[in-house]
Amino acid sequence: STETPVKEKHARRIILGTHREKGAYTFWSYALGFPLASSSILSWKFCHVLHKVLRDGHRNVLQDCMRHHGSLVEVGKLWTHLHDRYGQLVALYTKLLCTKMEFHAKHSEIPPNLEVTDEVLERTAGTDINNVFQLTVEVFDYMDAELRLAETVIRQLNTSIAISTLTSGQCRLAPLIQVIQDCSHLYHFTVKLLFKLHACLPSDTLQGHRDRFHDQFHSLKTFFNKARDMLYFKRLIQIPKLPDSPPNFLHAASLAKHVKPVVVIPDEDEPEQQDDDDDEPEPLIEVSDVPTSSLQTQPQLDIFDQAFGPPNGGFDDRDLQIESLKRDLELLRAELERVKAEAQRYITQLKSQINSLEAELEEQRAQKQRALVENEQLRMELEATRRRNSEHESLQTTFIEAESKISQATEQRYNKLKEKHTELVASHAELLRKSADTVKMLSATQQTQEEVERTKQQLSFEVDRIKQEADMKLEEQKFEMEKLKRELEEKLAEVMRIKATLQNSEKTSEQMNSSMTALQAEKERLMRSVSEKEAELSSLRQTAQVQQSSLQQERERNSRELGELQSKLQEKVSQDRKQKLLEEQFALLQGTITEAESIIQDAAAKVDDPLHIRCTSSPDYLISRAEATLGSIDKVKKGHADYLSNMGDAGGLLRALTQFSHLSADTIINGSATAHMAPTDHADRLTENCRSCASQILEYLKDLKSKTSLQRADPASVRIIIQKILHLGQELRPKGMDIRQDELGDLVDKEMAATSAAIEEAVRRIDEMMNQARKDTSGIKLEVNERFVQFLDSAIRMLIIASTDLQKEIVESGRGAATIKEFYARNSRWTEGLISAAKAVGWGATEMVESADKVVLHTGKYEELIVCSHEIAASTAQLVAASKVKADRSSKKLSVLQQASRHVNEMAANVVASTKTGQEHLEDKDTMDFSGMSLIKLRKEEMESQVKVLELESQLENERLRLGELRKKHYDLAGVPLEQVSEGNGETSSLVHPASMSPKPSKPAIMKKPALAQKPNIPPKTMVRSMKTKVYVEDKTLKWAFLVKLI
Repeated sequence: STETPVKEKHARRIILGTHREKGAYTFWSYALGFPLASSSILSWKFCHVLHKVLRDGHRNVLQDCMRHHGSLVEVGKLWTHLHDRYGQLVALYTKLLCTKMEFHAKHSEIPPNLEVTDEVLERTAGTDINNVFQLTVEVFDYMDAELRLAETVIRQLNTSIAISTLTSGQCRLAPLIQVIQDCSHLYHFTVKLLFKLHACLPSDTLQGHRDRFHDQFHSLKTFFNKARDMLYFKRLIQIPKLPDSPPNFLHAASLAKHVKPVVVIPDEDEPEQQDDDDDEPEPLIEVSDVPTSSLQTQPQLDIFDQAFGPPNGGFDDRDLQIESLKRDLELLRAELERVKAEAQRYITQLKSQINSLEAELEEQRAQKQRALVENEQLRMELEATRRRNSEHESLQTTFIEAESKISQATEQRYNKLKEKHTELVASHAELLRKSADTVKMLSATQQTQEEVERTKQQLSFEVDRIKQEADMKLEEQKFEMEKLKRELEEKLAEVMRIKATLQNSEKTSEQMNSSMTALQAEKERLMRSVSEKEAELSSLRQTAQVQQSSLQQERERNSRELGELQSKLQEKVSQDRKQKLLEEQFALLQGTITEAESIIQDAAAKVDDPLHIRCTSSPDYLISRAEATLGSIDKVKKGHADYLSNMGDAGGLLRALTQFSHLSADTIINGSATAHMAPTDHADRLTENCRSCASQILEYLKDLKSKTSLQRADPASVRIIIQKILHLGQELRPKGMDIRQDELGDLVDKEMAATSAAIEEAVRRIDEMMNQARKDTSGIKLEVNERFVQFLDSAIRMLIIASTDLQKEIVESGRGAATIKEFYARNSRWTEGLISAAKAVGWGATEMVESADKVVLHTGKYEELIVCSHEIAASTAQLVAASKVKADRSSKKLSVLQQASRHVNEMAANVVASTKTGQEHLEDKDTMDFSGMSLIKLRKEEMESQVKVLELESQLENERLRLGELRKKHYDLAGVPLEQVSEGNGETSSLVHPASMSPKPSKPAIMKKPALAQKPNIPPKTMVRSMKTKVYVEDKTLKWAFLVKLI
């Protein structure tokens, strides 16, 4: 969670992992365990890595990320509501990633890195103009999310070179590299889609799109220019330059001027190689620079000799056996490596032969496949030729049949005509005979002759008509015969062509058959050679398997022998390492104890250091340090027990001792500093306890430092002395803090209720006094009394109600899951200030009622009312300030409380002004008449008056001194240092001088004698009324200082 950019090599490994496992399952399994809700910087880096994985990871990463879309949304919502420097950036980044995943999940043709061609974009948009319109809006939203993140990052940073080179600035700027890459592609997509929309829709409809594009264009150009000026981006990315003006979509020819912006990432192989070298793990054991030759000449059994010593002052037989076994093992290893190399060479040769045979076999298979394809083509051509021949034969048969049918039909027609002609001739002959008979019979009757003539004419006309029809039919039959002859000739020519084609096909088929026979023979020959090669290969494989099995047996035997030797060596080394580890852990413990002793000794030396006398501390801070020290003692005790149970791990005890030493030294130093401001008795006891604490701690550390006393070391005596210091600190706390913190919540409600009750009782008593005063008084006194009623009934009551409402709002908004009492306990100082302010308001109201009662009964003074008004105004300011500390600046209830406070001040000013006005009117009634006095009498009266003035001035100075001492005592009891009161006044306070000077009061300065018969300069009534809006509270600055101390 450090504020540094993500290392590129780590991100690259994650991306390579997604390609290796074809998804992001492993990435998300680790990412779900990150504490993203507790660290904004970690969330920012996670979003950066997820962005890079989406862009450069495997294509299945998008599907895995969509499964965790809800988790990403929840992280964004969480950081939206938290005020953190990275929280706003994380919220915007998660929104961008969600938009990116939703867009690419919807349009799967466009990958998350947005690197697609224009054809793919056209295919994604489609031909439906509604889809193009919707895709343009989605690209706009995509671009808005990118630009919003970039603008927020740049707004948080100073764009100077010094900022961009710091790790904190680079942590924010690193994700903008992916944003630049995305924005360049999205800008190109937007231009293409808008030109396509303007080609299909009217320009008025797309006015909103053009305005939105212009805004994005100017924002993107500004972002690119600022990023181009930063030194951080100059070595990591080449940012393209956008045109000076956006494209003109109303002019279609502007599309040809558009140039796609291209982002170039420079090659960073050398730096990445250096990073990879830096990432190499360091050796766990530090190796010295002893030469290799000396190591080889030195006997390798020295490690055993150093631990146990050589028996009988020389080498043992077992050592010689081990040495011989090691030499045999080395020889076997060399032999094994040689056998392995030879076997590997054989295997390589066999593999090369297998590969060549497989290549030849594959070539033969390819030739066979080509021959089969050609054979199949020839067979298909032969089948087509045969089909054409059969069709030709069928056509020829059909033609012959049609010709025979035509000839038969012609003969039938000719026979029919011939028969008709014979019939006509016979009928004509018969008619001629009838005509001769008719001529013979003509003489019989004229009527019969005429009928015969008419019949003859008709018959001749019918004969002519039949002859014409027969001639026409003969001509038609001749024409059809000629047409059929022409068609027959064409068919015969086509038949001849088909016969020639058939002959050629037969020749080609014969050639193909001969080539197929040759290919079949070649195939059989190749199959025989392949079978021979396979048999040879199988024999070689068997030989290699036999050799490999023998080598495997030899390797297993050697590994067993090597394992036995290594186990013996490992046992010896483990014993030495364990002993060395124990010694190192104890050495670390001694070093830590020595450092702790120096820290405690330095703290003990500061107790008696004269320069430390000027240092002061508060009892509260001393109590917090003492409590923390008691907690660290428990950790030391637990770490001590853990170390005794496992002396190979002293980490827990070391950490506990480090914390204990610093906290104990802090307690001793702050105890001594607190003693400088404490009373003498408490200061002596606290200083002595600090010295005893240092000595007890040093004694305890001395016990821990020795192995003999390590078991019996006990911090009980240290705990007792720390508890004494804690008890003294609690005794030195201010008396106002004696209330238990769990009672603060109830006490606040009780004080508010008591203040409200006091206001109600005051209003009731003032009403009773008003009823009585209306009977006995009138005029100015009645006006003053009515101002009191308004002041208490309206102004102060409104103030208490507004303060109670704001207090409830503060508690509800700030307590969270805690209870109201826990909230008050957690903010105890603020709660005590609020209680003090409420008490002051209630007490001021009660005192004002008492003073008003005395004034009505003519036993009190108007000055008491003025002082009470000032006290209530000051207490109101304290109450408003105490409430304003925890309230929200934009709270409406805070505004109501401030308005009520101003109203209280105005009403207090009215009361003061009315009281002074009434006092002036009453004093004006006693007119001074010196007309009857002589010069000597007036001189005597003047001297008496001067004596009285001096007496009153002396009394005034004494009362001021007494008031100063009373205030000093008041704020001393309340726990406010006098120096803070003086600083709060902004000048040297008058309360400080009596304490610093002699107790004898200084003589007041003699005032200048006024002129004779000169009336005091009393301001007019109008000026008094104009001063109602401004109340000068005499001790307001003191109360502010008291309020600052409480808060």
